[in-house]
Amino acid sequence: MSDHQNTEQSGTLSFNKWVIMFTLISGAFVAILNQTLLATALPHIIDDLQLEYNVAQWLQSIFMLVNGIMIPITAFLIGRFTTRGLFLTAMGLFAFGTVVAAISPNFTILMAGRVFQAAAAGIIMPLMQTILFLVFPKNERGTAMGMFGLVIAFAPAIGPSLSGWMVEHFPWRSLFYLILPIIVIDIVVAYFILKNVTKQTFPKLDIVSIILSTFGFGGLLYGFSAAGGEEGWGSTPVLISMAVGAVALTWFIFRQLKLKEPILEFRIFKYKIFTLTTILGMIVFLAMIGSMVILPLYMQDMLGFTAFESGLALLPGAATMGLMNPVTGRLFDKFGAKWLAIVGLTILTVTTFMFTNLTSETTFTYIAALNAVRMLGIAAVMMPVTTAGLNELPIDIIQHGTAMNNTMRQVAGAVGTALMVTILSNTSIPSQGIEGIVHGVNMTFFVAGVFSIIALVLSFFIYDPDRRAEKKGKHPKPAKA
Repeated sequence: MSDHQNTEQSGTLSFNKWVIMFTLISGAFVAILNQTLLATALPHIIDDLQLEYNVAQWLQSIFMLVNGIMIPITAFLIGRFTTRGLFLTAMGLFAFGTVVAAISPNFTILMAGRVFQAAAAGIIMPLMQTILFLVFPKNERGTAMGMFGLVIAFAPAIGPSLSGWMVEHFPWRSLFYLILPIIVIDIVVAYFILKNVTKQTFPKLDIVSIILSTFGFGGLLYGFSAAGGEEGWGSTPVLISMAVGAVALTWFIFRQLKLKEPILEFRIFKYKIFTLTTILGMIVFLAMIGSMVILPLYMQDMLGFTAFESGLALLPGAATMGLMNPVTGRLFDKFGAKWLAIVGLTILTVTTFMFTNLTSETTFTYIAALNAVRMLGIAAVMMPVTTAGLNELPIDIIQHGTAMNNTMRQVAGAVGTALMVTILSNTSIPSQGIEGIVHGVNMTFFVAGVFSIIALVLSFFIYDPDRRAEKKGKHPKPAKA
C-alpha cells in the first residue's frame, strides 16, 4: 500500500478515526488488564481449587507464554485476513476464554480459558498498533500512540489493586465477570464502526516457520520466566528450555531471511532508526518491568507492607505515566523523539540511581513519589521512540514492525524480570539481617541504572529522516527495504 493510498484511507476515515481508536484501545485495555488481574487473586484460587502455589502460578505464566508465541505470527495474520475479521475474531476468542475461565469448575478448564485469552491478546496488541498507523497520518501518530501508551501504563498497575479489592468482597470468578461486559460492548461497537484498513497480501502459510517461532520464542520466554522464579538458572528445565529456544529461534531467523514471504520480516532491522528505537524500547521496558517486580517484593518482604499497599505505591507512577503519554505524544508530533528521549532517559537514570540507597527505614511516600517521577521519564521515552521507529518503515511492512516491536518488548520483560530477581538473590547478604537483603534490592537498581546510561547515550543518535531532509531543503527519499 502506498503512502498516497494510506492518505486516502485516512481521509475517508477522518470522521470516525478517534472512535475507531477508542474501540481499539478498549480492547487493548481489557487484554492488558487481564494479564495482571490474577496476581493478587492467586491465594484465593489456590484455596478454592486446592492447588499448590507452583501449579497455580502457571495461570500467570501461561498467559505470558501464549501471548509471546502469538505476537510474532500476527504480521502473517494481518496479511491473510481483513482488519474487521481479525479484530472481531480475536475479541470473540477473548470473550470465549473469559466465559470459560469464569465458569471453570477446575484448574484444567481455568487454564484453557487463560490460553484462549492470551492467544487473543497476542493478536490484539500488534493489530491495534498497525491499524493506528494506517488510520492516522504521520503528523498525528504520536498523539494516537500516546493514547495507546496511556492504556499500557494504567492497565498493569490497576490490575493487582483492583483484583485485591474484588477478591476481598466477591468470589475470584467475579474478576472475569467484571471484564466480560466491556469485551461484549467492544465487539458490538467494533462490528458497526471498524473499517478494513489493512491490505490483504495473502502470504503463504509456512508451517515450519510457525513451529520454529513457537519453540523459539516460547522456549526463551519460559526459560527466562522460570529462571526468575523458583527454578533458578542452573535447573534442568531452564537449561533445556533455553537451549531449545536458542536453536529454534536461530533456525527461524535464518529461514525467514530465505523465504520470499516470511512470517516475520527480520529485514526491517536494516532501517537504522527502527533498530535503534527498538533497542531503546527494550531497555526502558526492562527497567520498568524490573521495578514493578522488585518494589512490591521489597515493600512486602522487607518493609512489612501489604500487597494492596505495595500496589498503591505504584499507582501514582502509573497515573503519571498514563496522563503524560498523550502529552508526550503531542510533543512528539511537534518536535520529534530525540530530545524527548534524552530528557526522559536523563530523568530515568537519575531516579533509578536514587533507588540505590533504600534502607529498612525508607518511607512509603519516598517510594511512591520517586517512582512517579521515574515513570514520568519512562513516559517521555516509551511511545515517542516506538512511534519514531515505526514511522521509518514503509507502510506495507508496518505490521511486521508492530509484531517485532511487541515481541521484543515481551522478551525484554521476561529477561528484565529474570535478571532483576537473579541479581536480588545473588547480591543479598542474609547474614547482615534485613539491611543485607535490602542491599540486594539496591544492586538491582544499580544495574538498571547502568542500562539507563547506555540507553541515554544511544538516544543521542536518534534522528527523523523527514525533518533532516526538510532542514536541508530536500524532499525525503522514500524508504527502501
